[in-house]
Order: sequence, then structure tokens, then C-alpha cells
Amino acid sequence: QVQLVESGGGLVQPGGSLRLSCQCSGSSVLFNSMGWYRQAPGKERDLVAIISWSGSTTYTDSVKGRFTISRDAAKNVVYLQMDSLKPEDTAVYYCYLNGRPISSVSARDYWGKGTLVTISS
Repeated sequence: QVQLVESGGGLVQPGGSLRLSCQCSGSSVLFNSMGWYRQAPGKERDLVAIISWSGSTTYTDSVKGRFTISRDAAKNVVYLQMDSLKPEDTAVYYCYLNGRPISSVSARDYWGKGTLVTISS
């Protein structure tokens, strides 16, 4: 079984920074992509940023130039550096992984439990 554990959320003032981390542990997975989604109160869960196995990255428009996703393959950790934070970035941030367990023939999605990010003065 694969576990994703997020950390790094919290309360920060507008204009501030946070770095989220997601530790992947458990069964070996041939990963396709890993990244972050977020869900604000009363809204759907939306993509924030994704990094593929090749290192290519995708960001939602609202965070381009402010957020940076990266991965430490040796540690099985994915990071989300968030700068110039705005109140509208307030949400629960979920770690996401799409990959194929080595014991399986098909890929699947995995999710963490989420970490709350609150941007407020």
C-alpha cells in the first residue's frame, strides 16, 4: 500500500511563503506523475501543480510565477514552494500520485489526507 503524507501547511500573511512537502512511502510504485491539488471551502478540488516522471511541470494559471513544484527522487518527496501567497490560495492542499504498483498491471491514483493552508492578515 502507498501512503502520501503532507506537511508544511499553516497560517501565513498575504505576500508570505510556505513550502509543502509530501512524503511517499509504502509499496514500490512506478510513478507517472506526482503533485498537488487544492480544495477551497465550498469548491471542487482543483489541480495546482504536477511534475511528471520526466521532470516536466504543469501549473494552473493562477499560481504560475508564484509556486514551484519539485521532486527529490531519492527521498520520494515532492515539494511545493509557494511564494507571494494570496488570500485566494487558502485551501486544503492534497498530495497526489499516479503510478503503477509493481505488483499490478495498471496505474491508479493515490491521495494524501491534506494539509490546510490559510492566508490571512
